[in-house]
This record gives sequence, C-alpha cells and structure tokens, in this order.
Amino acid sequence: EWSRGLGDVYKRQTQDSAGLRLDQAAVELFPDFSRGRLQQWIKQGELTVNGKRAKPSARMVGGEKLCIDAKMVSEGEVEPQDIPLEIIFTDEHLLVLNKPVGLVVHPAAGNWEGTLQNALLHHDPELDTLPRSGIVHRLDKDTSGVMVVARSLKAHASLVDQLQTRSMSRVYEAVLKGEIPPAGTVEANIDRNPRDRKKMAVRESGRTATSHYKLIQRLPGTSHVEVSLESGRTHQIRVHMTHIGYPIVGDQLYGRGPIKQKGLSAEAIEAINGFPRQALHARTLRLIHPESEEQCEFSAPLADDMKELIATLKESMRDG
Repeated sequence: EWSRGLGDVYKRQTQDSAGLRLDQAAVELFPDFSRGRLQQWIKQGELTVNGKRAKPSARMVGGEKLCIDAKMVSEGEVEPQDIPLEIIFTDEHLLVLNKPVGLVVHPAAGNWEGTLQNALLHHDPELDTLPRSGIVHRLDKDTSGVMVVARSLKAHASLVDQLQTRSMSRVYEAVLKGEIPPAGTVEANIDRNPRDRKKMAVRESGRTATSHYKLIQRLPGTSHVEVSLESGRTHQIRVHMTHIGYPIVGDQLYGRGPIKQKGLSAEAIEAINGFPRQALHARTLRLIHPESEEQCEFSAPLADDMKELIATLKESMRDG
C-alpha cells in the first residue's frame, strides 16, 4: 500500500518491500523518478525513512514511511523542440491539450525526438523538473484527443493518484467495423501478447479491464460508438472491440483486414478500408482539480479525418 502527501511531498509505505535495501525499495515505490535521482535524495537526506535519514543500504522490515521532500531540478534528458500544441486549458497546475494524430507522447526506441514531451519542454521549460515532464497518461501515436499534463509536483501526485483510484474518467469515440448492439460492457483481462510483444491480448493472466460502449449512430458497414473506461490498459479499447468482433476501422495492428460486406457502396468500402489509422478519439476527460478540488471536464472536438469518414459514410447511406 502507498499514499502520497499533499503539496510537494511524496509519501509511500513499504509493506511489500521487506528485505529490500532502501535504494531498491525507493525504486519500486517511486517509479516516476530515476534511480540516480532517488539515490541522490537518499544521500542528501531529502528521501527519509520514518522522518529520519538512512543509508542507501539500510534494510526495510515493512511498514516504514518513505518521504521525499526535495527541490526538483532538471535532468535534461529530453531536448525541447518547437512543435505546435493545441492548448485547451492551462493554469499553474494543469495543462490540457488536444493531441493530434501522428504525435508520439514521449521518446522511445525509434522516436527519440518530435514527441509531445519534446513539445511540452519547449512550451514550458520548467516541466523538465517533473517526472516525464508532467505526462501522467498517454494516447497511442495515431489516437487523437484530450490529454492532461501536470505543471506542478502537487498536480502530478494528484493526477497519478486519480488514475490509480479511477476517479479520473475518459470517454472516447470510435468507428467500428460491423453492427454492434446498442450498448454493452466488455470485461476481459489484458496482457502482453506472448507471440508478438508489440501487441496486447485478452488473457486470463492479464490485468483486469472493463470497457462500456454505447451506440451513437449506425453507418454503412460500421458503428459510431462512445466508449468509457473503468481501467486504462495499453490498447484497451482496440483489444476489447476486436475481442467482441467489432475491430476499429483503420486499426492496422488489430483490425483483421479489409471489409468485404455485401451491399456497401464503393464509396463506403473505400472510406472504410482506406482510413489510414485507428478511428479512435479521446473526446472527454473528467478529473478533480489538484488545487481547488473541483470536478473539471475538458473535451476535444472530433479529429477532422474522423469527421470526414463519418460524413462520407452518411452520404453513401443517402445515395444508397
């Protein structure tokens, strides 16, 4: 179990860390921070055990309270880049943006620059003092929509806690292949696909995941739906919708090939099979403001390519 304190203080308890060295326990309990930064804080007395300084080699017995009360300084690991951002809302604690299609959230193998993290550091250099520049959740490269970024350590602690306790909620829109029932819930554990590490899969051994969907409108060969999540697993909506037989239009990883439905117009088939990315958009984000504790709701309009897809399918329905 763990808890985070208020303000710029992070607190954790070590029930599951018995027998570990302090520096090892700190890495497990504070995964947002680098090992080097944690070791430095231990040596400087800014990471304490039950309110007292301790050596990195000190052994945990379980139940200790680890507390970080430190001034955040830049690690300089990611370079700022001048990449335009569509800001929906900002104050001293939060930055809410509409992530475009094609933008990777943070650097990784094959994408060391040109990411949202690079753009955020150019927009606000002080974000470099926060774990992952304030990024607390992610959207896939080709998923568009609303994201929140922490601008203070207090906000970072609050947002991570809200994600873990599921008090932060997200609503998506998607266009699926097939005629899905008007509403439903998918409860299926998700884990890494053992045959392809780039993919996720429904597996009993996985982490619990629940998705609720509701039909917005039926379109030729497809269903325009709203999906809300009770959990936030990697590729959750994409995996769950494919699992029940209604993969997302344009999903190259889980999409099961081109649609060949009889009775569809050539325009509809071309629009569906030619859509270049998964037709998935994060529309609405609800959270508790870390300072005022008020309930906030932010929305991002549907991406233009999805609007065009839906309009084309509607037009083909009228023509038919």
